Amino acid sequence: MRAVLCRRYGQPEDLALEELPDPTPGPGELVVAVRAAAVNFPDVLLIGGKYQVQIPVPFTPGSELAGVVLAVGDGVSLAPGDRVVGTTFVGAFAEQALLRAESVSPIPDGADYAAAAAFGVTYRTAYHALRSVAAVTDGDWVVVLGAAGGVGSAALDLAVALDARVLAAASTPEKLDLCRQRGAEATIDYDDEDVKTRIRDITGGGARVVIDPVGGAYSEPALRGLARGGVFVTLGYAAGAIPAIPLNLVLLKGITIRGMEIRTFSADHPNEAQRDMRELEQLFADGRVRPYIGARFALADTPAALRHVADRKAIGKVVIDVDAMG
Repeated sequence: MRAVLCRRYGQPEDLALEELPDPTPGPGELVVAVRAAAVNFPDVLLIGGKYQVQIPVPFTPGSELAGVVLAVGDGVSLAPGDRVVGTTFVGAFAEQALLRAESVSPIPDGADYAAAAAFGVTYRTAYHALRSVAAVTDGDWVVVLGAAGGVGSAALDLAVALDARVLAAASTPEKLDLCRQRGAEATIDYDDEDVKTRIRDITGGGARVVIDPVGGAYSEPALRGLARGGVFVTLGYAAGAIPAIPLNLVLLKGITIRGMEIRTFSADHPNEAQRDMRELEQLFADGRVRPYIGARFALADTPAALRHVADRKAIGKVVIDVDAMG
């Protein structure tokens, strides 16, 4: 099989497409012929050796995929030929992937491989943040930073599905147009407008929730735009800088700042995680939410796909079409 390999920490352009032996499943494992894999910002951090957890090289990056079961080990209820979606810390950017059975589930009827692959990590991250961490309810004003990116666009979609009022913040007119098309009630160009003032003006005094997967210079003004008792959820730092928040703002307005990391959420909050997954899978199965796929690349062009994400050019999700020639 062909697989993308990271042999040393570095840039997307350092990755190579190589021939590797086909994997063989052991007990509780299965092999999936990958049809589509989604690109996420943590993939960029992993190949650069900058993620919270370092993976020893060499490894194949990629954490979410969709495809067809090729082979199963003992104790696996799925069968060859089943259409499935799966998550893995690494290994998705390849023609075949070896996965634990508990990390794989059937693809709902009506969903294609690209949509299924693009749905997993970002939508779980966003739904846990909205449902369990911020406890968003009907009519809440929710500010989403980076609302046209992977996690941001998922948060926008899901906040709309939860009947919240979404104020989407992004950096270009094209991205803001997409946010409005996806259901945002209002938008902010955070490179040209005063974020704090615009949030307060649009929401009539302040938002109840901020979802922030971006960090950098945008976090503090968004936090200042919260209403008293509001909730600020930090999910990542795609802007490249970790912000330092003045704690007096938290004290004076009674604000709650919470962090959420998808890698540990299920272990830390098992009951909420199970409930969220049931609800999220139903939303996807019903067709109420579908990821917006803004760019698609062949497997051979995986370095270009990662560069597209690293340079913050992505609108919605970026997908690797593993069957495509490149």
